[in-house]
Amino acid sequence: MARQINDQGIALIKRYEGVKLDAYQDVAGIWTIGYGHIKGVTPGMHISDDEAEQALQDDLTGTEAAVADATSDADTTDNQFSAMVCFAFNVGTANFRQSTVLKEHLAGNDERAADAFLMWNKARIKGVLQPVTGLTNRRNAERTLYLTL
Repeated sequence: MARQINDQGIALIKRYEGVKLDAYQDVAGIWTIGYGHIKGVTPGMHISDDEAEQALQDDLTGTEAAVADATSDADTTDNQFSAMVCFAFNVGTANFRQSTVLKEHLAGNDERAADAFLMWNKARIKGVLQPVTGLTNRRNAERTLYLTL
């Protein structure tokens, strides 16, 4: 069976993504719906609670597989895996694969990997990278989950 995010990781995603059943533009201007779902979202779109849950599960499957593949050679606890899935879900799997979070995790430097989450607290707003309070809070929560035994 493929490795999956734990309940704490799902709760973290739901807390920071929130659920919105009507399409909206996030702080970076990306059309989004449900729990951070972006594929095929168009203005005026509306979904149900069940559709939001299904979209989250569908999105998580690919993210979980990408994190599992990237960390397959490393010792990874359930909480570390879940924190990295939450992170990759938000920043994208390509960014995750190139991140210091992953590099330090693979090197066995858990404290440095945890601290590296905090580097990803910015979004491009009107063309300028700016710290975003919500992302800072999310990265701190991911860091805490990553370090939880």
